[in-house]
Amino acid sequence: MTDIADDPTNPDVVVRRHGRLGHLVLNRPNAMNALTLGMVVAIRQALDIWSSDPAVEGVLISGAGERGLCAGGDVVSVRRAAQTDGPAAASRFFTAEYDMNLAIAEYAKPVIAIMDGVVLGGGVGVSAHGSVRVVTERSRVGMPETGIGFFPDVGGTYLLSHAPGETGTHLALTGSMVDGADAIMVGLADVYVPSSELDALTDALGGPAWATSVAQRAVQPPPSSLSASRSWIDDGYAADSVEEILERLRSRPEQQAQAAVATILTRSPTSLKVTLKALRQARTLPGLGAALEQEGVLARRFTEGHDFSEGVRAQLVDKDRTPHWRPARIEDVTDDLVDAYFR
Repeated sequence: MTDIADDPTNPDVVVRRHGRLGHLVLNRPNAMNALTLGMVVAIRQALDIWSSDPAVEGVLISGAGERGLCAGGDVVSVRRAAQTDGPAAASRFFTAEYDMNLAIAEYAKPVIAIMDGVVLGGGVGVSAHGSVRVVTERSRVGMPETGIGFFPDVGGTYLLSHAPGETGTHLALTGSMVDGADAIMVGLADVYVPSSELDALTDALGGPAWATSVAQRAVQPPPSSLSASRSWIDDGYAADSVEEILERLRSRPEQQAQAAVATILTRSPTSLKVTLKALRQARTLPGLGAALEQEGVLARRFTEGHDFSEGVRAQLVDKDRTPHWRPARIEDVTDDLVDAYFR
């Protein structure tokens, strides 16, 4: 491999050439490669450079370390920026991130993402919009934002709203992680490769036959547990209000449905209702770009509000895991309050 654009002032993204591919390595292993604004800018700059370089035939995205591709955006820093400099400072991160997400989705060359290990939130944004998305038996993919007083962004509302049946609604409201087989089933990934083959795959992607390297190492994924749960998921989440969804799930005999209820009740009530409306609207939007525009408005509203700051505090700063949501009850989140997030 030959480094061609490493920025010594930003070692958190390694930008290099790997044969005929450009290779982006998210390089904050101690932070599970959580994305900072500098990383987002570096990724976008590399994509722009490689888009007009005829020697670069595609892009490979992977993560450093053993824990995963990316645990999401560095929301602790985003929270700090909002508290110190106001919501506009936090919005700069989301604006740049969503622009980068769209650039990956619309890239004129293949983008191959190695979604090994943990892939959460912003990690989904740098991978699931690619053209070849590789998962392994170690993959744990999810959009856990309702647990930090936020919503599934980075195009998550679009991706999950187009998942089969109501599986996307289930993942969005509960924030649950899924394995590689389930990620393929819901449309967040394409190909299942054993983790023991990743080193060989990465080496092969630098060779002349890189375009067929993934298919040669792909195996049949195990059965999808989500697919086996479609009956209670599709029935329970078919409603267009969180209250009715909970009522439907409570009426189901499956233990998994009752576990989903218990999980949902720990999430931010405001996040739940805004997320559900965003998902339903994303189903009818003309494409990812329109969904990201909607998400940009929502991100600004959340950074202005209470629950995002409180959720990040409870889960990632103080780590007491006891967020005090405001409003605290789902029934107290009015339609007017939800509608205000979309204006």
